[in-house]
Amino acid sequence: MVNITYVEDSGEEHKVDVEEGISLMEGAVSNSIPGIDADCGGGCACATCMILVNAEWQKKLNVMEEEEESMLDFHEYRTEESRLACQISITQELDGIVVKMPPSQQ
Repeated sequence: MVNITYVEDSGEEHKVDVEEGISLMEGAVSNSIPGIDADCGGGCACATCMILVNAEWQKKLNVMEEEEESMLDFHEYRTEESRLACQISITQELDGIVVKMPPSQQ
């Protein structure tokens, strides 16, 4: 299991253990984490699972594909730390990662 901390915009933290091989979005949904709506079910078609990942962890993530980049371009809270949780596979290397949600996802 991989320990993931999801942080709501309010600052409330949700620490959960998630199995490897699923996405950060699926890990949030299966643990009823508020703020990760996943309206498209992980199809990279809605950006309701946008998270903020600090630079320390960014280098451990898979490379952002063009489809994800395009979807994030439409998000009002996009920053350099923005990623879509549906596009990040959980690996043991991500054990201890902390991801934050933008104000639009409450």
